[in-house]
Amino acid sequence: MSPFPSSAPRTERWHHIRLTRHDGVATVTLDRPGKLNALTFGAYADLRDLLAELSRERSVRALVLAGEGRGFCSGGDVDDIIGATLAMDTAQLLDFNRMTGQVVRALRECPFPVIAAVHGVAAGAGAVIALAADFRVADPTARFSFLFTKVGLSGGDMGAAYLLPRVVGLGHATRLLMLGEPVGATEAERIGLISELAGEGQAGKAAADLARRLADGPALAHAQTKALLTAELDMPLAASVELDAATQALLMNGEDYAEFHAAFTEKRAPNWRGR
Repeated sequence: MSPFPSSAPRTERWHHIRLTRHDGVATVTLDRPGKLNALTFGAYADLRDLLAELSRERSVRALVLAGEGRGFCSGGDVDDIIGATLAMDTAQLLDFNRMTGQVVRALRECPFPVIAAVHGVAAGAGAVIALAADFRVADPTARFSFLFTKVGLSGGDMGAAYLLPRVVGLGHATRLLMLGEPVGATEAERIGLISELAGEGQAGKAAADLARRLADGPALAHAQTKALLTAELDMPLAASVELDAATQALLMNGEDYAEFHAAFTEKRAPNWRGR
């Protein structure tokens, strides 16, 4: 755990998601296959809290997000969330919408790369959660749908209006968020929404292979690269190059930088330590 822990212990059991760990790779599986992994209030809260907990640890070097069964995630549960929100007042609705946004912020701000393994439907909040990952590995059955206008809400939900134009460009983002129409895997790859198109049924394996590659690499370099990609989205060039310079100066004082030089000199593979 972090050298500055709170009094809260590690959560041993998550009720709304499934967590496994293996040698630096954590896999989080949405596990309501009978409802296409539709999200509940509890699932959102578990994702928010799990990402914060993993971010305090030093053991996770890559994370895979997956869905059990026929699809990745069909979005918020129509009965458990949409039905329930109709009875909420404005303050309660604001609390709920802030919580969903905290999940997206946690995905962008956690200090390890996140890979979404997408097959079948990724709709509504499921599409945004995949969007917030650093990599989206999908198979040909993947179908992304930003459905918010279809239920009478703004397409800019959970940070989608911020993230999507930066991934696929303003023109494609306007079409996807305004119309809410599904985008299949072939088109998603063409417009840059998919990082890697795997074979049918192979999204999970391809995502796991990528996670293994990332986890075996220089973890601190990956963490800082992710942090800079997020921070510099809205920075002017002068601020960006100054932040890059400060970051590189810190990493050049690190063990991994010296280890690369030693490995190169000795003609061997580096033994990355994440420091």
